[in-house]
Amino acid sequence: MSGEKTSTFGLQVISVNGVFYDDRAEEIVLPCFDGELAILAGHEDMILAISDGVIKIKKPGGEWIYGVVSLGSVQVAHNRCIVIVNTIEKPEDIDKRRAQEAYEYAMEHLQQKQSIKEFKKSQAGLARALTRLKAASKYSD
Repeated sequence: MSGEKTSTFGLQVISVNGVFYDDRAEEIVLPCFDGELAILAGHEDMILAISDGVIKIKKPGGEWIYGVVSLGSVQVAHNRCIVIVNTIEKPEDIDKRRAQEAYEYAMEHLQQKQSIKEFKKSQAGLARALTRLKAASKYSD
């Protein structure tokens, strides 16, 4: 990359607990309901839902940072990206024991007779627990 200038865009990642990232970025990869979506500088304007999963942010210079997110949305407009999620945490901050307990709790509840609403809530809890366990293992070591 001799003399090439990499394009960046403004990126904010915000949760109810505060700001996770607020700077320029080369790329962000987001978990969506039908797969992952990568956003680069100059991406077309859009608003999209985000599912539970891992976001990957490529900072200017090439360093990647990761965050485990719950449901949210992303808005891309005018070379700026704003991600708003319910929760986000760094993989290294995840308590693996607690995540394992949440997984077991959700699995136990899925085995029980429940209303449709309770079943969906148990499924969502299981998805969150699995995402947290996988991310804690894959991205924090």
